[in-house]
Amino acid sequence: MSRIGRLPVIVPAGVNVQINGSEVHVKGPKGELKRVFTPSVEIKLEGDNILVTRNSELAQARALHGTTRAVIQNMVTGVSTGFTKVLEIDGVGYRPDMEESTLVLYLGFSHPVRIEPREGISFEVDTKARQFKVMGYNVEVVGQVAADIRKIRPPEPYKGKGIHYLGEKIRRKAGKSAKTKA
Repeated sequence: MSRIGRLPVIVPAGVNVQINGSEVHVKGPKGELKRVFTPSVEIKLEGDNILVTRNSELAQARALHGTTRAVIQNMVTGVSTGFTKVLEIDGVGYRPDMEESTLVLYLGFSHPVRIEPREGISFEVDTKARQFKVMGYNVEVVGQVAADIRKIRPPEPYKGKGIHYLGEKIRRKAGKSAKTKA
């Protein structure tokens, strides 16, 4: 039995869950999410708990048992509290800024990079700390948007300049050393 899959997903107050066969629809104060899961796992709503059980002991059903439960947990958490990724900018002259809802990044290019938020995504900028947050209710979209932004100017290994996640460890390389003449 899957250690993650056997745990119930607790539905908080203010979140509405509808299960129609293998389709799960979750609606909360932050937004609503809908997803169709494989029929090899059974999803039931009992009171304020969602239970995920597998129908067989096939390898596919065993593999998807914990994954299905984790995805449902992320859906419930997303529509109730939301998800946040914090990114940090290092480098002289590099900084984030906001123009209405658009994120504007000054990263040493000849032009500022403007990023329009996708549906369900919002940005928040702390200019003093040179940090910005990517916030939303769908964990997959929040992670993808943060990864796409990081890809614009990834941290380089010599000085560490670029965009990185808060707390991310950057592997540093030693630069060229001066040649000594004997």
